[in-house]
Amino acid sequence: METSNIWIPFLLTFLAGISTGFGSLISLFIKDFKETYLHFSLGLSAGVMIYVSFAELLASAVNDVGFLKANIAFFVGILFIMSLDFLIPHEYIEEKVKSNKKNRKLMAAGIFTALGIAIHNVPEGLAVFVSSLGDISLGVPLAFAIAIHNIPEGIAVAMPIYYATKSKAKAFWYSLFSGIAEPVGAVIGILILMPFLNPSILSLSLAFVAGIMVFISFDELLPLSFKSDNNHVSIIGLILGMAVMAISLYLL
Repeated sequence: METSNIWIPFLLTFLAGISTGFGSLISLFIKDFKETYLHFSLGLSAGVMIYVSFAELLASAVNDVGFLKANIAFFVGILFIMSLDFLIPHEYIEEKVKSNKKNRKLMAAGIFTALGIAIHNVPEGLAVFVSSLGDISLGVPLAFAIAIHNIPEGIAVAMPIYYATKSKAKAFWYSLFSGIAEPVGAVIGILILMPFLNPSILSLSLAFVAGIMVFISFDELLPLSFKSDNNHVSIIGLILGMAVMAISLYLL
């Protein structure tokens, strides 16, 4: 594959990553942020990623390399991200703030949240990059979906650091740092995958990515989305995300 073809996938990965910075800006400058919007957007993001994982990424891999190989790669992707999640728990700030009232503990909570999110964002960046290499029409909506769910991650990092330091700049930069890990995932893809990339490896990589996306959706996005008194909002977002993905795949 030509080196010139990597720049658009890398740009999509970069834009998805820096959306954590948008999340920090939201947390610092918007006082009346309704949780309904957050739960809807998380459901929407999960719908996009679940649908594209099964309907396109895994299905494409099955067609190219066969059912068995594609599904092995799919479940290896799930086991990979599950192991990472067990080793480095991915906690959100509402779980931290209740038990940590002092500034020192808030600062520690923000830093550890940033580190945890950064590590989890590496395979997400790899997912966007590999998907975009395979088909740019897959990479664009997937990057958009990940950008949506990176926004609350930015909020999760920025809030405790801001309350601990009273510095909007520190809160913003720590939040942005956690998102920069996604382009790092793309760089890993360039360095490791590009020398060996052929149609079969690309198809197996897409199935692997599908496993990562499905686990993130079921383990992270949907549970957070359903932390609401009105679960119908989350369900509407989930179904709408699937519908938008289906329509975009049909049109593109």
